[in-house]
Amino acid sequence: MQYQAPVDDMMFLVKDVFKLTDRFAGIADFAEFDNDLYGAILEEAGKFATGVLQPINRSGDEEGCRLQDGVVTTPEGFKEAYQSYVEGGWQSITADPNYGGQGLPKALHVLIEEMFYSTNTSFCLYGSLTAGATQLLQAHGDEQMKEKYLPNLISGQWSGSMCLTEAHAGSDLGLLKTKATENDDGSYSLEGSKIFITGGEHDMAENIIHLVLARLPDAPEGPKGISCFIVPKFMVNDDGSIGERNAIRCGAIEHKMGIKASSTCVMNMDGAKGWLVGPPHQGLRCMFTMMNLERLSIGIQGIGLGEMSFQQATNYANERLQGRATDGEAPAPLKKHGDVQRMLNTMESFNKAGRALAVWLGSYLDIAFHSEDGDAVKKADIMSAWLTPIAKAYFTDAGYETCTIGQQVFGGHGYVREWGMEQHVRDCRIAQIYEGTNGIQALDLIGRKLIANKGEFLNVFLSEIKADLNRIDSSDHKHQVEELLTDLEELSQKIINESSNNPEIGQLVACDYLHYTALITYAYLWLKMESAANGTLDEKSSFFFKRVLARVLGLKASIESELS
Repeated sequence: MQYQAPVDDMMFLVKDVFKLTDRFAGIADFAEFDNDLYGAILEEAGKFATGVLQPINRSGDEEGCRLQDGVVTTPEGFKEAYQSYVEGGWQSITADPNYGGQGLPKALHVLIEEMFYSTNTSFCLYGSLTAGATQLLQAHGDEQMKEKYLPNLISGQWSGSMCLTEAHAGSDLGLLKTKATENDDGSYSLEGSKIFITGGEHDMAENIIHLVLARLPDAPEGPKGISCFIVPKFMVNDDGSIGERNAIRCGAIEHKMGIKASSTCVMNMDGAKGWLVGPPHQGLRCMFTMMNLERLSIGIQGIGLGEMSFQQATNYANERLQGRATDGEAPAPLKKHGDVQRMLNTMESFNKAGRALAVWLGSYLDIAFHSEDGDAVKKADIMSAWLTPIAKAYFTDAGYETCTIGQQVFGGHGYVREWGMEQHVRDCRIAQIYEGTNGIQALDLIGRKLIANKGEFLNVFLSEIKADLNRIDSSDHKHQVEELLTDLEELSQKIINESSNNPEIGQLVACDYLHYTALITYAYLWLKMESAANGTLDEKSSFFFKRVLARVLGLKASIESELS
């Protein structure tokens, strides 16, 4: 079936739930943008997703990428789609206008990404990495570096990659061994090998700008001894033209379970020339600027694939006749069977709440990057830090569950190739693993964001929600959210207290705590959507509160079982 871009649902969030034009009223960078513009952009993004990306999704999965003589060839149609992507300005949506970007809010871009991930996850990953590289250079590059690389990255004429992982160093980057030695001209020569590099080599852009983590000769051991370098595939001359080939090459591509049209490369550096980005030994700090945006983007992969799976499952359930319905109709459409209704409602519950959280988090990133109000920026930084691991991990855990539910709706047809449901499951599975496994995200949330600052970030999070609840009329669901927030606060304090006596407590309950916090956050967002919808979402909201939110009971009990 053809994807139906959920533009109306998206604009409901933009206009009615979060009121982005009001939320950004004091931000000069967004002063010229309005709801009409946001709606028009989402409409065009939907057309691009449906007309350009979806038609090459299945064929791209079947053909995959090919490596020959160090050159990666993407599947048929990808080069042409990428050219349309560049010409449409999709790579430049949120980038700095000083270097050719459009400067639109991240809160809008998350919705565009969702549509692209829904229709062609492999394709979307190329642009996602480029956007992350752009953000890193905007934040940490010197002016000469920005002028040299940003315009072509922002336009999409060049693409970007993030070279972190090594065969022996995945989640623990402190173990990486790639070396960088300074040359007489101020550049560096890099030696080493990186694995799992998304878009490390392909045939769609004329140059690839790699952001590489490596160690200087005098670097201390561990993560505090890592520096960041910009290493172009082709050298860039002073006039901006393409120069000679650099000594960074693709040695192999991975043969994967899913995202087969995304080139996942082994990148070998044999004296590759690079330039230091930011101060020496501060590479992880620089890279986290890119990684945090990538984590949100990868989270949205879960929402996008979940939405595509939901649409296909709903369409199938409307058409497939099986069994006898409770009203006696036989054969009856699958949608009339209670268990199928449960499955579809569960999928929709996750998708709508996840989309709302993506916009909410995106708006905090916008405030953090663009506001001139110091207090607002500080609060937005804390909210972004708190919500990012939740978004990355729960979007993808829920997205994978949603895709498997969609496959289940199809029964045996969901397991075979022709219906497309098994591809969603395969494509979604990686999202729980890369950009920091979901276990790592949970440890980040409970360790760095909760225990390390004695609940400061949690208190800001709770204060933001409670202040908003004061503007929502009283209801059973509001009382339920208020009670859950109290439970979250009390349980979190118990964890903080227990950590003084048992440093391992965070490790033991981290994943349950992230899911518990995520579901309570979803409950708040469902309440907020319910209130803004003036009754039209009550049935869907009630399903979430009755059937999905009940999971918090088991999660709370599981966490408390580890507390003394």
